[in-house]
Amino acid sequence: MSRTIVVGLDGSPESLAAAEWAAREARLTDAQLRLVHAWLWHPYVYGPLAGVAVPPPSEDPQREWAERLPRETAAKLAADHPGLSVTAERVAEQPVTVLLAAAEEAELLVLGSRGLSGVAGFLTGSVAQAVVARSRTPIVLVRADARPAEASGPEDVVLGLDLEHADASVIAFAFRAAARRATDLRVVHGWSLPPYYGYSGAFDAAVDAELLAEAQQRLSEVLSPWREKFPGVEVREQAVIGGAGPHLVEASRKAALVVVGRRNRLSPVGAHIGPVTQAVLHHSAAPVAVIPHD
Repeated sequence: MSRTIVVGLDGSPESLAAAEWAAREARLTDAQLRLVHAWLWHPYVYGPLAGVAVPPPSEDPQREWAERLPRETAAKLAADHPGLSVTAERVAEQPVTVLLAAAEEAELLVLGSRGLSGVAGFLTGSVAQAVVARSRTPIVLVRADARPAEASGPEDVVLGLDLEHADASVIAFAFRAAARRATDLRVVHGWSLPPYYGYSGAFDAAVDAELLAEAQQRLSEVLSPWREKFPGVEVREQAVIGGAGPHLVEASRKAALVVVGRRNRLSPVGAHIGPVTQAVLHHSAAPVAVIPHD
């Protein structure tokens, strides 16, 4: 079965940046690229207007644009990336439904995400939020101001690793991404004092040092077999006190890609995105890969 990367295309600068990122990734992984544009046509209400010529439905400019967008984007990507296998289609259905269905047949889904500023970072819209929360396929979100690969240089791949839920699929994705880019992998793990230490432990430097050493040891043990599988990837480990979110956001400023996990679980109000992943999605300066896992 051929490997496929799907891009959700809506014509925005963010989705076009996502398509360009996905094209480069498809070349790296020898995958096919599939552009999907979900658009429901809502015809105008035609009626007699004095002195106004109303075009018939067949000349609806919005519908024409929706037909052209995937076709023209695919043609540009094929011209810019010789040898790339790229297809495009328009689907008359709601975007979330279309993207989730397309993701089931792909190894990666790539979406655009609006960048506001260096501080605000990502603003994930309702479609992206819904897809990220429910997809069983890895998703990469790309900002419109994402730097091209040739301008990025040898920037690290950054992995946010939760040792309590250190899923192999998340770690493998990060190691493979670093290996393909011939760059280092920086692994960030955030830890907090166990509740049984109480408030007194928070002010005891010896306790902090001991627990930090334990966290670093556990991190090294989890990563050890992966170092053996990917001997060409230089790994830098970082165990930090507190939540990993701010540290991952800071690391993203000099990263080629940030990789985080999302547990497949339901909250009382539906699918859930954890606080660390949420923070990275909203503030990362680099593309973010969200890997779902059980």
